[in-house]
Amino acid sequence: MKKSWVFIVVFVLTLLSSKSMFSFAIQYGDINSDGSVNSLDFGLYRLYLLGSYEIKNTTVADLNGDGSVDSIDFGALRKYLLGFISSFPVEEIVVPTPTPPVQQSENMILIPHNSWTCGMPAGIPQPEKGVLVFEANMKLDTIYNLGKTQYGQRKVFVVQGGTITGPKFTGNVMSGGLDFQLDISNGSMEIEQLLVFKTNDGNYVYFRSAGTAANQNDVRIVPDIEAPNNGSYNWLNSGKYAARRVVDTAAKTMKISVYDISSVAVNPDSTNSITVTKPEGVQSQSWDYRKAYSERKGNVFITELVNLGGSQSVGATKNNGNRNIIPITGGNVTGSINARIIPAGADYQNLSHPMSIDARYLWETDDGEIIIVRNGGAFGSLVPTFEVRADSKYAYLNNKLYLSSDPAMGAGGVTITFYESEK
Repeated sequence: MKKSWVFIVVFVLTLLSSKSMFSFAIQYGDINSDGSVNSLDFGLYRLYLLGSYEIKNTTVADLNGDGSVDSIDFGALRKYLLGFISSFPVEEIVVPTPTPPVQQSENMILIPHNSWTCGMPAGIPQPEKGVLVFEANMKLDTIYNLGKTQYGQRKVFVVQGGTITGPKFTGNVMSGGLDFQLDISNGSMEIEQLLVFKTNDGNYVYFRSAGTAANQNDVRIVPDIEAPNNGSYNWLNSGKYAARRVVDTAAKTMKISVYDISSVAVNPDSTNSITVTKPEGVQSQSWDYRKAYSERKGNVFITELVNLGGSQSVGATKNNGNRNIIPITGGNVTGSINARIIPAGADYQNLSHPMSIDARYLWETDDGEIIIVRNGGAFGSLVPTFEVRADSKYAYLNNKLYLSSDPAMGAGGVTITFYESEK
């Protein structure tokens, strides 16, 4: 009799541990694990996207089954609560998409995709093979998960501030810096950063970088550094650098370690290099701002009131440049879109002739969408472009063409009008 009971217990335990015979239901959308999906979960999801709440069980938050927890899932939760859909897309998936294999690249030369050369199209060596120049340890303010845009899965990290340490370079990282991370479906990544440093003796340094990865365990960036020509930091203008970028989203920190690789040999071949690839048909992002040709201003699209901080002037720098940076500290947007301007980013001006601007910043619409804005060009021919979630009601911004007025000075900032472009 005892043997029979032992057999039954063992049999039951075997069944319970068998994934092929039993599965436990996942309640998708139940963010706070209280057994129901309601407006509380919606509010917590929004806080997560704004970087002020941690979702412990991300499985219940991935509502479309793409392996990412972002604003696309947030939109699905909104539709579910409004009654537009009765189930989440992930519940309708029959065959899951296999995870792309991780390419091991840590000890290899990393060759960027030809659409995002990072300034080193021949290949980026392992940064640590060079000589450490400085490290920037930063605290992140907000992490925005835009979801899938026209280029891939987009996240934006807003820098709260930080410190710089190195044998010849110490100082602080100014608040409002932007890091644009693009995750591509095959596991590769592209990075763009715009940061401003202030040395301990009061000089400003502009740090713009492009980065890439064949897998997320090996992210390399190539800094393009602009320092004052006159002074003790002009050596930064002529160096050859590669850097390691490490982000801890849970701790909301970012670390950049910059190495001088001028003495590192880069001779890629089939045995010592790996090339970053993209799936067929993926749209490529641009390093430069759009230029308008044979276009004229049509209907008024929106009007901006942009609040600005004090200038952070680098002054005369390399390539006959004269860099001046004006932080964006807030503002609002009215017209076809109503939004607030998030206090982050800046107008990265080049005061050399012809004077040009390259403003990089973010909108948050009244209904919670995050839109990346870039407005650049020479004065008299400014062109704004946008990046927003591909299934958003604002997705038309990704493809339509627009023109911009020059900034007009106002109280505490500038006013700018965007127009629909006409041929």
